[in-house]
Amino acid sequence: QVQLVESGGGAAQAGGSLRLSCAVSGRTSSVYVMSWFRQAPGKEREFVSAVRWSAGTVDYVDSVKGRFTMSEDNAKNTVTLQMNSLKPEDTAVYYCAARSAVWFGSTLPRSGTSYTYWGQGTQVTVAS
Repeated sequence: QVQLVESGGGAAQAGGSLRLSCAVSGRTSSVYVMSWFRQAPGKEREFVSAVRWSAGTVDYVDSVKGRFTMSEDNAKNTVTLQMNSLKPEDTAVYYCAARSAVWFGSTLPRSGTSYTYWGQGTQVTVAS
């Protein structure tokens, strides 16, 4: 089992910044890919970014490229999402997710069904 706990959400003005963290505990040795998803009210869950655990390869959805940075700290078993130049459309509940099976693809998985464990989510609200 792997447990994920997000923190760092809150409110920001457009153009501002927030930093999300996800603490990973339990069988961390079984984690192969970590990701961030988000879900806005009335919308489907959306892939935001992913990192190949212990390898550093990162992928982003086009809408956040150049504004968001995902990183991992294996020593602390955390992943972070630094969000800069925030826009009102970034408003959503952000979820951390972990994949506990090997991923052989050259591109990281963007479907929620590829992930085994999920955090409880943290709210991000960006005012215009």
